[in-house]
Amino acid sequence: MPRLPHNDGTTGHLSRRRFGRLAALGLAAGAGPALLASPAAAAGTPAQVHYDRARRLAGSDPVLRALLAALTPGSTLPPPPPAPKPLKIFDNLAFLSSGWVSAMAVLTDDGVVLIDALTSPAEAESILVPGLRTLGAAPETIKYVVITHGHNDHFGGAQYLVDRYGARVLMTPADWDLLSRTRPAHAPARDLEITDGQQLTLGGTTIRLHCTPGHTSGTVSPIFPVQAGRKRHMAMLWGGMLPPATPTELRTYLASVHSFRARMRQANVDVELSNHPNDNGLQRAEQLRQRPDGANPFVLGQPRAQRFMAVMDSMLRGRIADAEA
Repeated sequence: MPRLPHNDGTTGHLSRRRFGRLAALGLAAGAGPALLASPAAAAGTPAQVHYDRARRLAGSDPVLRALLAALTPGSTLPPPPPAPKPLKIFDNLAFLSSGWVSAMAVLTDDGVVLIDALTSPAEAESILVPGLRTLGAAPETIKYVVITHGHNDHFGGAQYLVDRYGARVLMTPADWDLLSRTRPAHAPARDLEITDGQQLTLGGTTIRLHCTPGHTSGTVSPIFPVQAGRKRHMAMLWGGMLPPATPTELRTYLASVHSFRARMRQANVDVELSNHPNDNGLQRAEQLRQRPDGANPFVLGQPRAQRFMAVMDSMLRGRIADAEA
């Protein structure tokens, strides 16, 4: 594969505990307006104008309010939630989670494409493998592991899957380089490289991989088809939520929001997914578990999926104004 030029939108690292707590903030019911003030964002300042717009866009929508809370700077955060049981959230998509970080398994006629691999070989062995078996999918058929970004809570179990099942690992060159520099524990050996807009096809299912730098310089966000019975949908998963700190890095993140939002519109995306509980995803999974014959809560519809990105846009603009102040 051709190499993707290295992106300069690098970002500092955050501890796993801190990130998990940030992600878990999205679980707090009613979080929203009181969280949208920062020291630099007093009433009427440029930052607060953007935060107020994000709050209006979110309204009473629980998914958008969870996103609003997750992107609010300086929030007090609860501890990470417990691990849920594995669940098929669509006929061809399995949800496998440790609670504060999740992986998605795209199930095809020719095997499995795993999106992220949790934190460690132990979690791959205790969560991913038995979770797939519980849902009727064979972990031996994992062909690819797509890593959304180069932090250990997303690649930690990948090398285990390579060693045990011969899976191939995909990540952007920028984040392969990140692993080469930082040499984290459990890092997979460098393998396949993702280019912007690349299509990964297995068993008639095509996953399009879009580079969305910001959380790391090589974050990738996939768009792919899912189905429930005869109903077909198009899903997206934003690859890395926590924004960086500097204005330059934040502008890189905001540009990624803009480009990905346009790609979502072109692909008619109506399903939103996340690899952390910053979008009410755990609650929605439990809602689906309790009412499998009801409306699928992960199907937002195209207008609401676009509004999800509009909330991100406004929150990022507020954070840029904060950083500049």
